[in-house]
Amino acid sequence: MGLDDKLKNAAEDASGKAKEATGRATDNEELEAEGQADQTKASLKKAGENIKDAFKKND
Repeated sequence: MGLDDKLKNAAEDASGKAKEATGRATDNEELEAEGQADQTKASLKKAGENIKDAFKKND
């Protein structure tokens, strides 16, 4: 996993956490759900990159 990808995933996760917290604080369920979705997307991307890295190490 490249450093660039790690930074993008971390930024997306942080953005999702901020959206979720803002949505929770303002009783905006849509924003809260959007934040959770962003965090899930970032986690899935990270998992995919980890799998790629594992296969590269075994080559």
